[in-house]
Amino acid sequence: MALPAFAARALGPPLQPEQRAPACTTCPRRHSRVEAELAVSRPGSVAASVRAGPPRGVSLGFNSPPLQDEPPKAFSSLAGALRAPLFALLPRGRRRRMHDLRRRWDLGSLCRALLTRGLAAVGHSLKHVLSAIFSKIFGPLASVGNMDEKSNKLLLALVMLFLFAVIVLQYVCPGTECQLLRLQAFSSPVPDPYRSEDESSARFVPRYNFTRGDLLRKVDFDIKGDDLIVFLHIQKTGGTTFGRHLVRNIQLEQPCECRVGQKKCTCHRPGKRETWLFSRFSTGWSCGLHADWTELTSCVPAVVDGKRDARLRPSRNFHYITILRDPVSRYLSEWRHVQRGATWKASLHVCDGRPPTSEELPSCYTGDDWSGCPLKEFMDCPYNLANNRQVRMLSDLTLVGCYNLSVMPEKQRNKVLLESAKSNLKHMAFFGLTEFQRKTQYLFEKTFNMNFISPFTQYNTTRASSVEINEEIQKRIEGLNFLDMELYSYAKDLFLQRYQFMRQKEHQDARRKRQEQRKFLKGRFLQTHFQSQSQGQSQSPGQNLSQNPNSNANQNLTQNLSQNLTQSSNPNLSQKENRGSQKQGSGQDSSISNGTNDYIGSVETWR
Repeated sequence: MALPAFAARALGPPLQPEQRAPACTTCPRRHSRVEAELAVSRPGSVAASVRAGPPRGVSLGFNSPPLQDEPPKAFSSLAGALRAPLFALLPRGRRRRMHDLRRRWDLGSLCRALLTRGLAAVGHSLKHVLSAIFSKIFGPLASVGNMDEKSNKLLLALVMLFLFAVIVLQYVCPGTECQLLRLQAFSSPVPDPYRSEDESSARFVPRYNFTRGDLLRKVDFDIKGDDLIVFLHIQKTGGTTFGRHLVRNIQLEQPCECRVGQKKCTCHRPGKRETWLFSRFSTGWSCGLHADWTELTSCVPAVVDGKRDARLRPSRNFHYITILRDPVSRYLSEWRHVQRGATWKASLHVCDGRPPTSEELPSCYTGDDWSGCPLKEFMDCPYNLANNRQVRMLSDLTLVGCYNLSVMPEKQRNKVLLESAKSNLKHMAFFGLTEFQRKTQYLFEKTFNMNFISPFTQYNTTRASSVEINEEIQKRIEGLNFLDMELYSYAKDLFLQRYQFMRQKEHQDARRKRQEQRKFLKGRFLQTHFQSQSQGQSQSPGQNLSQNPNSNANQNLTQNLSQNLTQSSNPNLSQKENRGSQKQGSGQDSSISNGTNDYIGSVETWR
């Protein structure tokens, strides 16, 4: 095919490969020049793209040079066709690298172009959607021509109005005020510290019916007087931990003095050398090791006031407290404790003035202790005091003949013991559960009006929890402790009902206090308003009388307000003066003043 004349003159003489460009050359400059020429000749190459400018959709910088005019398509195609044989002169590795570079550049340019066009399309669609929304909602305010400017201004105004409303709300209702108006969506919910600690359902369904007196436990404990707290410590119920809280972790005017290396602490009343707590860590085992209800009720008064004359003994209030635990966990914990060598031989078991005989209370082992005892042997002993220990230690043993099992039938004895334990537990000043440490702390603080320094810790991993037993052994343990199982169910129901009752009462008291506070502030505002009004009337009495015929009523109302508000600071005011001040006005004025007196009286009662 012959070339046109103008093309031949433009390109010059044809290339001679055997003279100008040998197949194998070693000159790097020549290679680089050939590569540059080939890169420029290829329409999709890097150099061609750079020479032609950025791809479509990508704008040039402000300082970039202007683009040169593109050559005619026919001329560029002819130049590429003539220079194509130069590509064959390059080594194979360099040709492959150039081919890969060209392919990657083409793919990158395509991705950038698609991304740019996609973003532009999304922005355009979003603009139309927002325009349609604003045009439908704010119709007259937004038009098609100036939609961008008006929509931006309107959106900014709405955001500023919302921020202003939030600031005003936080200023007007700080802290715990205005609970219903607070924005809960913008604040993370505060977890309840008294949530379900045993991982059970938070919704509690009561099984027993208790009166308000059974649920409301409010002890007027006078630590400066003669009242005494008596702690009944049942084995393996967490009583040691709770006992340490009483002497080391409670806020008092005169804290207990606990010395390093000593188990007992000195817990004296403020200004007296007399204890207010009867427990293991304050007075020691004064009534025997782990004394029960029967022993404590007869022993504590004698120990505390034994050295005084009967006529000089004060009338004390003995407030008994204790801690209960799940019977199966408590039983396994006691078995592990006995395995390690515990015997509790120092327990007196005094009942009706005497300890039990060896025939009434035989021993389960013959040696010094029962260490290494297997669980089956521990359960097989019929005289094991671990069986139903909580019922036995909380009941009045004198009702069943103490430890003499021949006084009444076993069924009747168990019924009497269970009812006695339930009654004593219900009438105790306080009892807690090991499985609910935070709730136990809360109820103790509300009952005795005494606060702990640090919160209680719930330990779900104990020695008893590490014991793996099958269902058959668990059923047998529950059978051996069937009285404790029923007592614990009763105690748990009463405990959770007391907790719910005290929480509801606390919320109601807080709500009532806020309402009375608002009433008081409203009364103060009315008093200030009427006083300012009366001062204005006193400056121009003739003009006020002609323009305001109810000025006498306002003056009487102001006087009544000021008298009632200052009545608490002046208690010696006689009743005759109050009655005289109320009878000065007319019938309408007297009715207004009486209503104001009742209202201000309620406010002053709150103050």
